[in-house]
Amino acid sequence: MKTKQKRSLFGLLGLAVVIVGMHSTLSAVQGTWTPLNNQPTFLHGVGAPLLLTDGSVLVQEQFFEVPSEITSANNAYGAIWKLTPDIFGSYVNGSWSKLARLPMIDGIQYAPCYYASAVLADGRVLFEGGEANGLNDFIWQSKGAIYDPVTDIWLPVAPPEFFVNSFGPPPSLPIGDAASVVLEDGTFMLQNALSGQAALLDLKTMTWSPTGFNKYGTNDEEGWVLLPNGKVLLVDCNTDPAIPPDLTGSEIYDPATGSWSYAGSTVVQLSDYGDNFEMGPLVLRPDGKVVAFGATSHTALYDSNSGTWEAGPDYPIEVTCQDAPAALLPNGNVLVSTSPSLGEPPVHTFEFTLGTNSFVEQPVTPNSENIAAYYQNMLVLPTGQIFVTDASTDVEIYTSGDSSYDPAWAPVITCCPKKVKRGKTYKIRGIRFNGMSQGSGFGDDYQSATNYPLVRITNLRTSYVYYARTHDHSFMGVASDRTVCTSFDVPANIEAGQYKLEVVANGIPSAPFFIQVK
Repeated sequence: MKTKQKRSLFGLLGLAVVIVGMHSTLSAVQGTWTPLNNQPTFLHGVGAPLLLTDGSVLVQEQFFEVPSEITSANNAYGAIWKLTPDIFGSYVNGSWSKLARLPMIDGIQYAPCYYASAVLADGRVLFEGGEANGLNDFIWQSKGAIYDPVTDIWLPVAPPEFFVNSFGPPPSLPIGDAASVVLEDGTFMLQNALSGQAALLDLKTMTWSPTGFNKYGTNDEEGWVLLPNGKVLLVDCNTDPAIPPDLTGSEIYDPATGSWSYAGSTVVQLSDYGDNFEMGPLVLRPDGKVVAFGATSHTALYDSNSGTWEAGPDYPIEVTCQDAPAALLPNGNVLVSTSPSLGEPPVHTFEFTLGTNSFVEQPVTPNSENIAAYYQNMLVLPTGQIFVTDASTDVEIYTSGDSSYDPAWAPVITCCPKKVKRGKTYKIRGIRFNGMSQGSGFGDDYQSATNYPLVRITNLRTSYVYYARTHDHSFMGVASDRTVCTSFDVPANIEAGQYKLEVVANGIPSAPFFIQVK
């Protein structure tokens, strides 16, 4: 267990680095960086983006001061903002609006830093825990909150009452900088970072039940990735001094039994055991392999079809993925940011290519010289672009130089109404509505999965683009041909006319389905 005190340098930092796209060959195709034309005018920075099911991006305002230095007059501590794409679907030209502030809990403003997060199957947003409350207030949090985008209201969520702190004294009922995952049946699963415990949230009663039995050691610094079979994979970080280290251990959680079991040796050591006990991101690719980026110099590949590990290539220069972001591009490559070590600039960004399993270093933004990789957060947009924040007020969007993808990865609409009315709700069915992957990885500090369907409708006459808010998805599993049903709300402000409708998952659209809006 460690506290990332270096993160108090946020106020000095500029925007992070991202990435460029390339096809799954040995040759790289450069992408382009585009800053938002309407950069946020927040008093502070932007972090932890999540993709709402109406196509907008929710972010939390980040702070560089300790809470005592933040005046209540600015009403910004715990502030939440939303970026809405413009009428042609452009996020670069999008506009910002302020949402409801996070709630006061037990007389304290909840404003977490490094916490569990998810967009749920019903369209709501859940924050849980936090390594800090405010950037420099390093007290592990037991708080949580759930947001309803329809009512624009946050409500407190009580922590699992059975959580304990294996590392010593209070906080009681800790959650900390935990990881989370939405299981394929829509259940939210949460770590306790300060023990080996985990919990499942019943969204109807808002009560927790224990799960994750037989866990080897604690959850601290371990991130989760959802597999095509509905199970959850992790790489052990071995932060519990009471157990002997397994330097290449991995585990799988089975929702059917609620327990963990050994998933084999990663062949090479991925956690920086004895240093910061960190781990890099885990990202599932469309070929069924999980790329595990190490906090050491190594990588490994887990084949979800055979259940076996193999060593991947080492980074081509002296860098690591100690707490770092990665995102799956539509073409199947994974973009990943690295640093020389935890908290040490500069950032180097690579594409890890599908098929060749090779690193290709990509251009970086000038401010990358001033930051470490863990300042970045990456989010896959429905346009196939990557939305990147770094806790500054500079937000950048990366557009790949290769936007191609295998049509077999695209959603397929099997049932949809041909005529809809403005302001009404309808059902739509199909396969691969959740994409081939959760879309991104980071680890215990931040989760931005986008494995849920968005409905994009485009006016055939004006080319105006609208996102119909989706909710109540019947399934949240990845890389599945199972039929999925979701509801979508036709925007009330849309004009009547002829439209093409697409279901989009992780930046890949379905073939168009033509509808009439009345």
